[in-house]
Amino acid sequence: MRKIALGKPAEYEDFIISRRISILKSFDDFINIKYSLIDIGCGNGGSLIILSDLFRKCHGIDIIESNLKQLSEKISEYKILNCTSNLEDIDAMEESADKYDRIVSFEVVEHVKNDFQTVRNMYTKLNVGGKIAISVPNKWWIFETHGAYLPILPWNRVPLFSWLPKFIHSRYAKARIYRKKDINKIVEHAGFKNIKIQYITAPMDVIKWKPLQSFLRKTIFSKNTTKIPFLSTSIIVYAEK
Repeated sequence: MRKIALGKPAEYEDFIISRRISILKSFDDFINIKYSLIDIGCGNGGSLIILSDLFRKCHGIDIIESNLKQLSEKISEYKILNCTSNLEDIDAMEESADKYDRIVSFEVVEHVKNDFQTVRNMYTKLNVGGKIAISVPNKWWIFETHGAYLPILPWNRVPLFSWLPKFIHSRYAKARIYRKKDINKIVEHAGFKNIKIQYITAPMDVIKWKPLQSFLRKTIFSKNTTKIPFLSTSIIVYAEK
């Protein structure tokens, strides 16, 4: 694979954030005010800020300092008292004394040097009985989610590029992409049990013409999850230690 690009966090107003949190709320005993939470690859804190009201203690880590600056500004603006963050190289995460009850990590694993090792490190950061919810891009979505380093073509989100065989995709892609069985294998081998995997329905945030965006969200892309792979931008995994 060519150089893996860093991910761009969702904007605070993006529908994908509220869609992910709605899915988290549907998972059995994932959200509870008595639990602690760490958001690995928290970006600008779009998800973490909302989740901070639902957990006893929240912490975010990210590799990009400017993302954490935005998060810090939001924490101060909203006077959030139970939320902290720090700069950390996600690729080099090690077991620490700090353990958490819950982990979320949205669209992060595809960008790291070793996806299995990152998920394994998540396992070590959890208390026994702890649970994770992580999402990764779905191979069967119509467009390449993160784009590709393609020769000649100025537009890097070519339709159906992600459907190509892995040996071709990995040569040009800016980030990894997964089938359900791919991410299931990683999570299972990292030690997690009772794994549940769903397709997240495309949020249509990329559609900027509001009438069309509204129409699509009310019709084809109305539900938070789907059983049709081609309607899904990403895969969410729910599992426990």
